[in-house]
Parts: sequence; C-alpha cells; structure tokens
Amino acid sequence: MLGAGIAQVLAQALVPLLAAGLLGTTVVPPTPNVGFDYQLGGVTKPAAGVKIVVRDRTAKPAKGCYNVCYLNAFQTQPDALGWWRKKHFGLVLKRRGKPVVDGDWGEWLLDTRKPRKLAAVVKSWIDRCARDGFDAVEFDNLDSWSRSHRLLKRKHNKAYAKLLVKRAHKAGLATGQKNWAGLKGTRLGFDFAIAEECGRYRECGRYVREYGTRVYVIEYRRKDFDKTCDRWGDRLSVILRDRELRSHGVHRAC
Repeated sequence: MLGAGIAQVLAQALVPLLAAGLLGTTVVPPTPNVGFDYQLGGVTKPAAGVKIVVRDRTAKPAKGCYNVCYLNAFQTQPDALGWWRKKHFGLVLKRRGKPVVDGDWGEWLLDTRKPRKLAAVVKSWIDRCARDGFDAVEFDNLDSWSRSHRLLKRKHNKAYAKLLVKRAHKAGLATGQKNWAGLKGTRLGFDFAIAEECGRYRECGRYVREYGTRVYVIEYRRKDFDKTCDRWGDRLSVILRDRELRSHGVHRAC
C-alpha cells in the first residue's frame, strides 16, 4: 500500500497529465441488445426499458440512459446552408461551381478531400457532445462519396472518418458507424454500428461480422421490421420508426 505522502504526490502529478489529455480517457461502448430509441425528429421521454437513446447534437441527453450524439459530419443540415455558405463555403463540395446536393434531403455534401480542415470544424461539435453529457457520437452520411458524381472516393471519406473517430475517443466518446455496410469500420476505430434498414436490404449480417451484437437497427416499414425481428431480434436491438422520426410518431421494438 502506498503511503499517504506518496499517494498525494502521484495524484498531484496526474492532474496536469489528465488536463492535457496525455493519459487518454475511458471510452465506454453501448450495451448490446437492449432497449433503443432513435429521436432525431424531436425528443420525447424514453419508454420503459429503453437504455440507449440517439439525439441530435443540439438536444439534451436523456436522463438515466446511454446517450448517442448525432452529428451530420459529411453533409450539411438542410437548415444550416446559410451558415456553411457564410463561414466555410470552401469546405462544401462543388461541381461546376455549384454545391453538390443530396436530393433526398436537400443537404450539401462536404468536401472530404480536405479532411483536416473539415475535422477542425466538427471537432467543436464533438467536444460539445462530451461536455453536454453524451456517451457516444454517430457520424451520419459516411457514404456521401456515393452521391458525389465521382468527385469523392471511398478513401477520402475513410481518412476523414478516422480523424473524427480519433477526436471523439480523445473526448471520451464511443463512436458509431452510421450505415455503409461494407466500410469495415472497426479498422477505423468505430466501436458500434447504427444501421438503417439493414433488414430491408439484407445487410445486417455484414454489420454483425464487424461489431458482433453492438448493432442498433432502425427499420421504417412494418414488413421489414417484422422480418428483421424474426431474423435478428434475439441478438440485436431493432426498432420500427416513422421515416420523419417524429417525437410522437411510430416507436416499436422487437
């Protein structure tokens, strides 16, 4: 047993190291196969049994739950176009001088060929998630390269993702791979996966091979939800939500 004097000296020595981040922080991944909810279209009190909640970075974490902070790190939010134009228009992907748009959501793609400059913007969001009390982050639109008119390549998004994962881990946050079943995200440091409609597109097994049972599935059609529950419900967290993710919309679990 250490004497009181030695213990005090060691404790004092550790303080500046911790403050400088030299000893790292403990990253705790989510518990597999527990109650899960996806609350991006508006927050509501988690139902009984829900242990993991995903909310937008602008929302408050849910009390008593493991909270995942949603970051749209590879595209802009539809309501943030003006901010990107004013502050960081040089980081928006352009084709013939105009922003490249994800037509399904009205979002501009970000230029992942500039990973360090983009990461310098997003790191403040990551750090804010940690300060607000979130336990993890998920980075949406990892597969933006597939909508880039061949301007971006897989390697660009992977390099950028690796920087984001490193920053999140430094902040003490676990990291969730969002979609892109073929990414092999554990090689980039991701700790778990959030997979939209992997049952519908028969991709759940690909995530399971990477993350075991730390895969959290959202289906948007009842028939896909029922099928996914039959196949994976005893191993994975699977929920049915309405596509708009309304706060009082559809919330069902296997």
